[in-house]
Amino acid sequence: MSTHLTEAIVRIREMILRGDLAPGQRVAEAPLAEQLGMSRTPVRQALPLLANEGLLAEHDTRGFVVRAFTADDVMDAIDVRGTLEGLAARRVAERGATRAFLRELRNCLEDGDAILGKRRVEEADEANYAEMNQRFHSLILSEAGSPILSEAIERNNRIPFAGPQALAFDRGNLDRMYDQLRYAHRQHYGLVEAFERGHGARAEGLMREHAHVVEESINLAAFPVAPIQTKERA
Repeated sequence: MSTHLTEAIVRIREMILRGDLAPGQRVAEAPLAEQLGMSRTPVRQALPLLANEGLLAEHDTRGFVVRAFTADDVMDAIDVRGTLEGLAARRVAERGATRAFLRELRNCLEDGDAILGKRRVEEADEANYAEMNQRFHSLILSEAGSPILSEAIERNNRIPFAGPQALAFDRGNLDRMYDQLRYAHRQHYGLVEAFERGHGARAEGLMREHAHVVEESINLAAFPVAPIQTKERA
């Protein structure tokens, strides 16, 4: 995924979270690109991806509208993701992690260290950390080798802000965000250690706890709740 596309996804996601794009509001590509100060191409590419996350829905004619969701929806979906990813992590640890898998996870650790090594975070770090975090989680799910788990997690992650990529920065308090991301990244280290040692129960527990870090990065009280009209799929 290109840097511009990742940035577009992150920034539109934040606009929805803050309520700058309200439930039921039509999302027009050109005005949105102008508002973000970006070209239309990454915005056009971002909209269907955000629809896959559950943040947007197809309009009854064409294009997309902002989907409504509640804090309870998100909390439930995060609980489900933690449970499912915990099962995947336990399976990987108990089967024995491959060298190639551990090497890829360590690459993620190094990328996270590079982001957090400044002992602060900047607005530009959000997209990079989100990409690394999604890659870390995807590697574990892939290594588990379970189509059933993969399908269940993919379906669950269509609830807004349920997936590991849906981290939202509090741009008004970057010091707090640094502390949260540093804590989450220490959990990444703990998971890699659990995989190396074959500690299935520890890997499962850490993954369940790790899924809830996203709750600290978003303001649940700000979630939109109004109903919208969506296009029925055949």
